[in-house]
Amino acid sequence: MSEAAIHFPRGFLWGTATASHQVEGNNTNNNWYAWENTPGKIVEGQKAGLACDWWGGRWKEDFDRAQLSGQNAHRFSIEWSRVQPKPDEWDESALDKYLEMVRDLTKRGTTPLVTLHHFTDPLWLAEMGGWENPKTPKLFSVFVRKVVTVLKDYVNLWVTINEPNVYIMGGWVEGTFPPGKKDLGLAMKVYANMVLGHAAAYHAIHELQPEAQVGIAINYRSLQPSRAWMPLDKVLCNIQSQLFNNAFIGALTNGKLDLVFKKITLPEAVKTQDFVGVNYYSRDLVKFDLGAENILSGTRSFPPGAELSSTGFIANVPGGMFESLHWAHRFNLPILVTENGVEDALDTLRPRYMVEHLHQVWRAANFNWRIKGYFHWSLVDNFEWERGWTQRFGLWGLNPETQERIRRPSVDLYAEICHENGLSSAMVRKYAPEALDNIFPPV
Repeated sequence: MSEAAIHFPRGFLWGTATASHQVEGNNTNNNWYAWENTPGKIVEGQKAGLACDWWGGRWKEDFDRAQLSGQNAHRFSIEWSRVQPKPDEWDESALDKYLEMVRDLTKRGTTPLVTLHHFTDPLWLAEMGGWENPKTPKLFSVFVRKVVTVLKDYVNLWVTINEPNVYIMGGWVEGTFPPGKKDLGLAMKVYANMVLGHAAAYHAIHELQPEAQVGIAINYRSLQPSRAWMPLDKVLCNIQSQLFNNAFIGALTNGKLDLVFKKITLPEAVKTQDFVGVNYYSRDLVKFDLGAENILSGTRSFPPGAELSSTGFIANVPGGMFESLHWAHRFNLPILVTENGVEDALDTLRPRYMVEHLHQVWRAANFNWRIKGYFHWSLVDNFEWERGWTQRFGLWGLNPETQERIRRPSVDLYAEICHENGLSSAMVRKYAPEALDNIFPPV
């Protein structure tokens, strides 16, 4: 049997991604801690608690695991509420801990990608109205200046805001994230303020570190009309794509925030991204439905026949990854896949999901699109927001009660990919044989 391999560009970044509240533990001064302690907000009433105990120091052993598996990059986030526990107070010891982490990564030859806002806000900010407050963009830029001043000798890759589209959808449209509102008018106000917050952070970082590369991470959802023949499905799909996928990043390109029903000019945001961060997980089919709670939401479903993750949260649709990269390519900037993964406690779908999605990344790179790296979500099981501990995204499993790490087969698959800077037929045959003919068709 002939063997084959595909390889990624030289210098490609191979990493995993994490977020502060999801892994650090005992984050008790932010809006998600308050949300977890509000009955009915988290599945089964679960709480982050100790999470992965990174604040207690277990990040070191998890970085060991990442390094031993050949990863040369890691994405993690800074917890605003730790660095600035009160409006007029800075915790230098928290900054020292983050400094220790980025120093450790660079000593290992690992490139840090640091996210400055990943869903959580300090309680004091939430009490001021959070991102509904027009003062928040300035407050965010002050925090960013503080962090970048301390870390800039070791970090030059920054994500200002992770998935602002998901943050706004959860907090002000669906009500599943704090503050739990369903108010489209407020959602539009938050959209504008977050664009301004990103722009202020972008300019602050470049003042302190002119050579820095700064972007956002957008959750790109592949949306398609449920019924190709139905004009209303197409119209609704286009509206949702504009609001969810296109609006934020469009504003960073031309300074025009197009929210379909409202257009806002934000000149501060023009050309405020140096790369496009793409988080891709799955595809939805959009159906116009007069009976839906919100007519703009319609009804969504997964493509017929698509294999679903264990809780039915994600459908394995690798073609959506190629679509997301094609979308990112149009901005004519370098591209980072800042998140991609599947919840799979038994690790039966993850190997196939990983190789099929990476095959699509390779296809895109083969068109000479400037794809610079891939960050798998996640290094270790962590607290998945309103879904608590019911979803397991980690290459490494976690027992939150004992902090035991559990090696899943995908650890070894990803290690082989990282070491090879590519994917071989031998790897696919070993870990995901059912995907072999799709990736390496028989001659």
